Amino acid sequence: MKKIAVFCIPAHGHTNPILPVVKELVSRGDTVRFYSFDEFREKIVPTGAEYISCDRFLPALSKQEEENMKNVSTTEMSIQDIRITIGMTDFLDSEFRSFSPDVVYSDSACFWGKLSAWKYHVPLVVSTSTFAFNQMSSQYMKNSPKEIAGLIFGLPKVQKEFRKLKDFGFEAKGFLSLVQSDNSTDSVVYTSKKFQPCSESFSDLYAFVGPSVFSDKQPDKQQRPLVYISMGTVINDRPDFYGKCIEALKNEPVDVIISCGKAMDQSRLGELPGNVKVFPYVDQLDVLSKTSVFITHCGMNSVSESLYMAAPMVLYPQTNEQQAVARRVTEIGAGELLKDDSTEGIRAAVLKILGSSAYAKAAEECCKDFRSCPGAKGAADHIENAPNPTDGKDVIKKLNRSVIAEQILYNIIVIGAAFVLFRFIDIGFLWIYIAAAVLLSAPIKNLYQNIRYKQLIKKTIR
Repeated sequence: MKKIAVFCIPAHGHTNPILPVVKELVSRGDTVRFYSFDEFREKIVPTGAEYISCDRFLPALSKQEEENMKNVSTTEMSIQDIRITIGMTDFLDSEFRSFSPDVVYSDSACFWGKLSAWKYHVPLVVSTSTFAFNQMSSQYMKNSPKEIAGLIFGLPKVQKEFRKLKDFGFEAKGFLSLVQSDNSTDSVVYTSKKFQPCSESFSDLYAFVGPSVFSDKQPDKQQRPLVYISMGTVINDRPDFYGKCIEALKNEPVDVIISCGKAMDQSRLGELPGNVKVFPYVDQLDVLSKTSVFITHCGMNSVSESLYMAAPMVLYPQTNEQQAVARRVTEIGAGELLKDDSTEGIRAAVLKILGSSAYAKAAEECCKDFRSCPGAKGAADHIENAPNPTDGKDVIKKLNRSVIAEQILYNIIVIGAAFVLFRFIDIGFLWIYIAAAVLLSAPIKNLYQNIRYKQLIKKTIR
């Protein structure tokens, strides 16, 4: 039996998949302390874990900081995570000395959990509530110009906060080590190896356990189609979008259920048609088991639960991470991207899925794949055995060595070509040449990286 410290950020999408795993650990006789926030207390206590409140360490936010958090600003979230970690220093020191955990199970975005495991030299297992992202799978995320600008201009602020961690005894190789997956850390990912993008690039320290859910329910589709609509638990105050969905489907031969969250006043939707029902919350797995089409924001939990219940989707991602999930769903054929969010566009997308059995068949195949995964029991095994043995194979490490060699070769060629060219052309063209070389560097590097990755994977499979 083990003593296990569990840490998570205050977010439903990150907390929910941890809960069945914690319940499984407790049922095995492990002693589990779950460090979380009072909003989640009612969910955590039934697992049998000892709930430890961390509310007092949440910093007071300015209106601008609150707005940035609502807009899922990576910069703001990272800064607040670092500040929470620093604020918890004395508390964490006391907890690790008194509880002395054998394992730390920390959400991937929970800096204070991961940093504490490293500081107190306790085996760490990372809970990954999204896809596992490294340099290959991250290509599934496409940042908008606004997001790229936010990351560039926000990085100095994050680095400034990050440097403060050393003064409190927290050590990390760099900021990226806090946010990116690596092949030397035990990790649990709540999806299947088949659904995870670039799964071959992750080491055997990754346990792809499938969706972590509290349900034995099987898909039970109704004769009359059910369309379920939810924008998740973060950016769900969307009466404009819900209104367009209602208008699009009110005269169609379908039933509609909308889960709008507690932040929105339902009266803003006006009088509802007879085939539409709106709730603050629903038992999502129960509803999805009967759903024919799910209109979703593409949060990882929502998509996983949808496929677990064989429900195809209309995909309406709001963040780059959700766009990555949406892309993977379209690749397996279980959903249609909502490119036109007008009333007509929503109606067309829903009717397209209802009119083709291919979407439902693809969702059914993924359902079978998910249900064949080890689930919470597999996750618990991985946590209890940490640090897990490994064969040491690391495709990413080999890939990085190749990419470095390619970049060195590229620079040698560019410099060598410059010496040759400028013996014959005017020196005034130097800046054009340099600009072209810089602009071409990244796409050539990416092209080489993808080609080399495929070569390495073929060798690994052999």
